[in-house]
Amino acid sequence: MQDITRTTDESHSSRRGWLKATALAGVAALAGQSAQAEATAAPVAAPPTKRIPLAVSTYSYWHFQEQKYPIEKVIENAARLGFEGVEILHRQMENETIPYMNKLKRLAFDNGLALPMLSIHQSFVQPKAEDRKKDIEHTRRCIDLATQMGIPAIRMNTGSWRTVKRDANYYKTGQEPPIEGYTDKDAIKWCIDSLGECLVTAEKAGVVLAIENHWGLSSNIDYLLEIYKPLASSPAMGMNVDTGNFVGDPYPQFERLAPYATIVQAKTYYGGGHFYDLTLDYKKIANILRKANFKGYVSLEMEGKEDPETAVPKSLKVLRDVFS
Repeated sequence: MQDITRTTDESHSSRRGWLKATALAGVAALAGQSAQAEATAAPVAAPPTKRIPLAVSTYSYWHFQEQKYPIEKVIENAARLGFEGVEILHRQMENETIPYMNKLKRLAFDNGLALPMLSIHQSFVQPKAEDRKKDIEHTRRCIDLATQMGIPAIRMNTGSWRTVKRDANYYKTGQEPPIEGYTDKDAIKWCIDSLGECLVTAEKAGVVLAIENHWGLSSNIDYLLEIYKPLASSPAMGMNVDTGNFVGDPYPQFERLAPYATIVQAKTYYGGGHFYDLTLDYKKIANILRKANFKGYVSLEMEGKEDPETAVPKSLKVLRDVFS
């Protein structure tokens, strides 16, 4: 007589084996299809390179003439031309009232523009501690202005001895002897100490202090780096590299500063410069910045005598062609 229990168990075992084999075959088939798909799939495209954002300094429309060019109009021009931001020159502001600053901030916002930097003036190359203190307090006040306008960075200067006339020869050589009884090393220490005091306020406000190669002591790139590096550990310390403010061949010096750049000012001189003339190779400058992995703003400073209504659009095209 046949053992029914045994037959049933064998039947179940056989079915389980068949189901298991079928499942494994399906998995293998899917794996094979997946491998084939991976082998034949087109390579994944690299993400597009981010375009360097371009700003325009309000200074491009006003070169310290008697009548100020309204910052409001610069913002409107920038939006119409296709800039991404507007750099505000502190001395070009009509006043420092909250309603005026809020007006500028709202106008920029309504036009889809950032306000990446407030450019201010001060000098720490002053032997008297009380004179340096005045410019420290000026900088602190400007940090408050930047905070009110939502501006994340302030352009800083080292200052200069002011012992020579600012003529064409000065801009070619950058030569400026110290005041009698002092040395450049004294001035470097004053700059480090004064900036250090300003950084305490800037860190609390979340504003970057971007020191610039802005003639004077900073004409010497070694000096500029000697000031910058001891302060670089501060999250509020930055550097603004100006393409037009170099003595001699600009490109090797620009290459030295590019790795430290927080923001870059790009000079043009249509119609001849107000102070000096330069012909700059912006394709070479753009390549240097790419090599340094720079991703910040490039801010146009059109410093020529040509009408900015025509010179600024020309300058924008030059920059857009190399930074797009």
